[in-house]
Amino acid sequence: MQNYIQSFQRIIDELNKLPGIGPKSAERLASHLLKMNEEDFSELIDSMAQGRKKIKMCKICFNLTEYDICDICKDESRDKSTICVVEDTKDLIAIERTGIYHGFYHVLHGVLKISDNVESKDLRIEELINRIKSFPMKELIIATNLTYEGELTAMFIVRELQDMKIKITRIASGLPVGSDIEYADQLTLKNAFKGREIIEKEEEVER
Repeated sequence: MQNYIQSFQRIIDELNKLPGIGPKSAERLASHLLKMNEEDFSELIDSMAQGRKKIKMCKICFNLTEYDICDICKDESRDKSTICVVEDTKDLIAIERTGIYHGFYHVLHGVLKISDNVESKDLRIEELINRIKSFPMKELIIATNLTYEGELTAMFIVRELQDMKIKITRIASGLPVGSDIEYADQLTLKNAFKGREIIEKEEEVER
């Protein structure tokens, strides 16, 4: 059986390590890279190298930025009384494109995932709690994806904020269970924000 030459197979293997890239997709990408002209290939490599050097996390919300503080956190016109918690920057961008939300964000960079040993200490949950403690908010909007892991993360955050006086809401209406925010259309996301529901804390339920 004919196999790929070692150098080509190595490219496939490395591309296959990327999330969402299976063996067949890795083969197609590797083939495309080899067919690129030298100028385009150099531009691609340079953009990744420069991005790796320049891109960092905002010191406040952990959004991606080229500076210490991102443009959203610098924006004095935004509603300082709300924070929207999202899994990743791509979800933040999806929400921003709707134009319906004008508060601040907090990017977790993941969700709790037992199968992959992702724990709360691996996320930015402690930093979120410290933000709320240092600058009291009126509302925390939890906009993690409506997946098992997203719901688990939302429940964990609510539990951690049990003793804090803040209204906690969860986006719901308009987004089907199991869906990812980044793939939702703008109308669906707008409905999800308009129809968000208050999450009752345990002590409130007991009363």
